[in-house]
Amino acid sequence: MSDSFEGNARVVGARWPALLERLMAEDSASLQADLVEGLGSTLRIGGVQLTSRHDRVAEARFQANSLPSGCPQLHVYGTGLGDLQQQLLLRPELERLHVHILNGAVFALVLRLLDQQQWLEDPRVELVYAGDAAEICLPFFALPAELVLADEFNARIRDRLISEVHLSFNNREFDPHNPKVIERLQASLELLRADRDVAELFATCPGREAYVIGTGPSLEQHFEKLRAIGAQAQRPLFICVDTAFLPLLRHGIRPDLVVSIDHRISTRHLSAEDSADIPLVYLPMIDPQVLGAWRGPRYVGYSASPVYRNVRQQIQRAQLYVGGSVIHPAVDLAVQMGADRVTLFGADFAFPMNKTHAGWGDGDLGPTLNVARHWVLDGYGKRVKTQLNFRSYLCELERYIAGHPEARFYNSSREGAMIMGAAFNPEFVQ
Repeated sequence: MSDSFEGNARVVGARWPALLERLMAEDSASLQADLVEGLGSTLRIGGVQLTSRHDRVAEARFQANSLPSGCPQLHVYGTGLGDLQQQLLLRPELERLHVHILNGAVFALVLRLLDQQQWLEDPRVELVYAGDAAEICLPFFALPAELVLADEFNARIRDRLISEVHLSFNNREFDPHNPKVIERLQASLELLRADRDVAELFATCPGREAYVIGTGPSLEQHFEKLRAIGAQAQRPLFICVDTAFLPLLRHGIRPDLVVSIDHRISTRHLSAEDSADIPLVYLPMIDPQVLGAWRGPRYVGYSASPVYRNVRQQIQRAQLYVGGSVIHPAVDLAVQMGADRVTLFGADFAFPMNKTHAGWGDGDLGPTLNVARHWVLDGYGKRVKTQLNFRSYLCELERYIAGHPEARFYNSSREGAMIMGAAFNPEFVQ
């Protein structure tokens, strides 16, 4: 063991001295680690095998074959036992192999147990902590075990990796050739022609502050204050998502606009009662019954989804940014209307305070709390329960914020997920 670590540390220290210091500070001794044997052997950390226990080389070869050939640069997320790196370095066309550490303690332990010098010494290798970067790089292979074992520092990159891996699966419902999609768009066509273009709202509130209100549990902390602010003559613009509309009304808060995009939203979720004079901004996949019942003005737009390709050619409407959640077009609407300061409410992307949503029962708007098996870091730097799609939505919001430096973004609570690029609004967060 000491011989392996001495050789590994010598190579890492010579090539990346600052990184070696970080690795030496990792608490690898606290890991629950054991040897697992089959036809071969591997290391198991906290119940998760780092590789196959039967044929590590065959597994690594299979993983390597999933990456395109001829690429001069490739990225590996997770260090494993070095097998995938060894396979990729056999490619003569490879000029640079970027290896991103997803769990520093795990890698430090591997350095103590196994000789990793061959791939570490290769001049084509660059070794970094994944969390030092703001974004993922393509093309990549992410080692499955370390997507599970990723630590807090590297969690944000883990979430982006998983979101990218799941992208095609998540988009399966939005196939433009899906008969249900075609049927829904056809049913909405008459309303789409009659309703206003969301572009009419763009640039109508230059320099005005906007509150974008989601339905995360932390919204419940702010009902009283939002009601008081809503009664003021000069106040921020209130833009809420569809499922926040009824909880807000029940607490005496009337939003200025409501945004809805989900084809599963029904009149139970978005009641038209008390909707007079409140504009509804929607995408054409919304249930026509919900649209027909709405008493206020309606504005329609598209997303970049191929679902709208054909109808967009027939009826011109402006585009809103959508990254899987209704919070995205609500934020984009605020920015396109001219808001240069946006505060987020109930944008938790998690289940803080052991609740799923504000103003709704457990499971009313999707999965129940007891099925949450994943986590993100909250505003206190602690783990809070969530589900995979929420983590993807968080990634897409953070990408939107990074791409719009003209606006300042704020979070109204520390209870939900930490949102990179959104400072905490001192009026609501102590």
